[in-house]
Amino acid sequence: MKIYLNGKIVPQEKALISVFDHGFLYGDGIYETLRVYNGQIFKIKDHLKRFFQSARMTSLNLPMTEAEIENALYKTLQANKLKEAYIRIQITRGYGEIGLDPALCPKPTIVIIPKEFHGHPEEFYQKGVSVAVVNIRRNHPLALNPKIKATNFLNNILAKIESLKKNAYEAIMLTIDGYVAEGTICNIFFVRQGVLITPPTNIGILEGVTRDLVIRLAKSKYLRVMMENSFKKEALYNADECFLTSTTMEIMPVTRVDGKKIGNGKPGATTKWLLKGFREKYVAPYYKK
Repeated sequence: MKIYLNGKIVPQEKALISVFDHGFLYGDGIYETLRVYNGQIFKIKDHLKRFFQSARMTSLNLPMTEAEIENALYKTLQANKLKEAYIRIQITRGYGEIGLDPALCPKPTIVIIPKEFHGHPEEFYQKGVSVAVVNIRRNHPLALNPKIKATNFLNNILAKIESLKKNAYEAIMLTIDGYVAEGTICNIFFVRQGVLITPPTNIGILEGVTRDLVIRLAKSKYLRVMMENSFKKEALYNADECFLTSTTMEIMPVTRVDGKKIGNGKPGATTKWLLKGFREKYVAPYYKK
C-alpha cells in the first residue's frame, strides 16, 4: 500500500509521523472517509464540503484548496491502482511541543490512506444484523459539536467495545437525555406504520452524507419522512423495520435490537426498496462513466 503523506506518495512502511504530532498526542485532527466506485469517489463534493466545515469549526487552517485535496485523493488511488475502495483523508494539527495551544503547531500533517473494498458480506444484507443500545452516551453537542468529524474517537470506541461484549454488529448510542442518537460510525433509521423515522440532527448527531441521500430518495418516492422528533430506544423495539446508513454500509438492514426481533426478523420491504433505489440512483451512474 502507498500512502499520501504531506504532499508525497510513500510506501506504507515509510509513512511515519512524529510522536509529537498533536494528532497522536491529543487526537487533534479531522477526517473524512469516502467510498470509491469504479475508480470514482462517491459524492466527493459533499464530503469535502463537510471536511472544510470541520476545519473551520476546529480553527484548523487547511494548507490545500478543495481542488488540491481532490487531486491528492485521486493521485493516491491511482498510485495504488484501486477501482473499488474506500479512502480516508486526515489532517492533524501537526508537529508541536506538548501543550494544547494550537499555535504550538506551525504546520498541519496531511495523510491519505486508501484500502481495497468490495462491500460487506451479502449475507448481512439478506439476513440483517443485530445492534445493541449501549450505556456509553453520545458526546453532548456542547462538549463536542457532532458537525466536526474529529479524529478523537474514544467515545465511539468505548461504545463499540460494549456492543462487542453483547455480540452485536454495531452499538447504538443514546444522548445524555436518553434519546436515540446514532451508531459509532453510522446513522439509524426505522420504519413504523409506513413512516420513515430518524433522529433529528439537533440532538447531537452527525449529518451523514448517506443519511441525507436516503432522506431525499424516500421523499422523491412520496414516502413520509419524520426527522423532527426525538425518540427513546423502545421505539426501535416496536419498529416494523430498522436500518443503518453510512458511506461504506450504504443501507444495512437491522433485524434485532438488544436481542429483540424487529418486525418478522427479516429485512423489511421498505429497507430493501430503499437499498435497491439507492444503488440504482446514486451508485449505478458511477459504472456508466
